[in-house]
This record gives sequence, C-alpha cells and structure tokens, in this order.
Amino acid sequence: MESTEEKPVHLLLHACCGPCSLEPVRLLRQRGIEPHIHYANSNIAPADEYARRRDTIRAWATEIGLSFAEGTYAPDAWEATAGRIGEASDGSEAQRQARCRACYRVRFEESAAYAAAHGFGALGTTLSVSPYQYGWIIREELERACEQAGIRSFFEDYSPHYAEATRRSREAGMYRQVYCGCRFSEAEAAAEREERAAAREAEKARRAAAREPEERRLAARRAQRAAYDAKQAHKRAVLKALRAHRKEHPDA
Repeated sequence: MESTEEKPVHLLLHACCGPCSLEPVRLLRQRGIEPHIHYANSNIAPADEYARRRDTIRAWATEIGLSFAEGTYAPDAWEATAGRIGEASDGSEAQRQARCRACYRVRFEESAAYAAAHGFGALGTTLSVSPYQYGWIIREELERACEQAGIRSFFEDYSPHYAEATRRSREAGMYRQVYCGCRFSEAEAAAEREERAAAREAEKARRAAAREPEERRLAARRAQRAAYDAKQAHKRAVLKALRAHRKEHPDA
C-alpha cells in the first residue's frame, strides 16, 4: 500500500459508499489513524440512490463510532461539469477517463475545501478500493485538489483489499450498489450485464452443440439396448408360454 504521508494529523476521508469504506477504515485504524468520513458525491443519481448509499454509510459510521459529515448534494453542478463531458463522449475509453477525471475533481475539490475549512491536515479517499476505478487518475486529482486547498494528499491504493471488502459487506448485509453512481455508469453497467448474460448464453449453446454428437450416440445406444431388452423379454414370454402349455398338455 502506498501513501503520500505515513501518518497524517486529522485525516478527512472522502467516501463513496459504505462497502468501499470498510477496509480503508480498518487499515487506517490499525495504523493508529482515526479518519473522519466525508460523503461528497453529487455524481450519484437518482436522488433516492444517493440517499440510500448515504444512509447506509452513515448508519455504519455511527455503529463503529466514526465521525461522519455529508457534503452538499448538487447534481446540477455535477451535470454542468462531468455530466457535460459525459454527454459529449464518443464512447471511447479516453472519453470515459475524461468524464471520470472531471467527476473525481468535483468531489475532491469539495472535500478538500471542507477539510481546509474544518482544520483537517490531510485528505484521502476510499475510491481506490474498486479495481474498476482509474487509480492513477484518482491520485492525480486528489493531489491537485489538496494542493489547491493547502492541505496534504493522503492517497492509498486499497484495491488489493477489494475482495475482502466485498466479503465483509455481504456478510454484514450492507447495501451494495450495482453501478458506480452516475447515470452514465448505470447505463454502462446495465450494458455490461447484458453482454455478460449474452456471453453466458452463447457459451451454454456452444457446450450444448459440442455435447450433441455424444448425446446422439448415447441415445442410439439406449434405443438399441431397449430394442434388445424388448426382444429378450419377448423370447422369455414365448418360452414361458410354451413351458406352461407343455405342463398342461404333457401328452401333446
């Protein structure tokens, strides 16, 4: 794990959701760092999804005795920046990265300003937990926002702990979202799920086609066996009838 500061004084931790916060908080506390959660995520849409994620992380923070502060939910401001870039996207990876960079920037600038105004010495984020995020862009934008606000950047690559965070959040029955947060990511996640479903169906069809010759061979063998068994049964029935006839008519 890498950080720009080994043990910052008074760390504000930008958090995207409850599941992604589990491991960062555990690891920080193990090192004697008590983080303070800042939920600043105007990217999340629709509003009821934003509220559900907020309520999940706030309840968890209360449960483990962690301080929690909510940022301003300003989806219109997000749409005017990252949303505008997303609308202009041609669907390329470069454009997707540009959209995400703008999204990180809006959120980190808000958290950095909050940190500076409330006496925090450094800002970190839980966003790097997800292997589906752009870790190097997260680091660049976190450093940029912190320099602008006059505080220290505390970037950590938490992605090696993604599997453990997933396991723990599921065991705890914590709400787990199925997309990053913005309306673009929701559409992309739905398309990716459809692609995976189509790929599974295609693989199922391929395996069925590969099994078909063997299944035909087995069916033919079963039919042959059934015909043989029926023939043998017929022979036994004839012999049984013949023996019965001879028993009843010994002089015939």
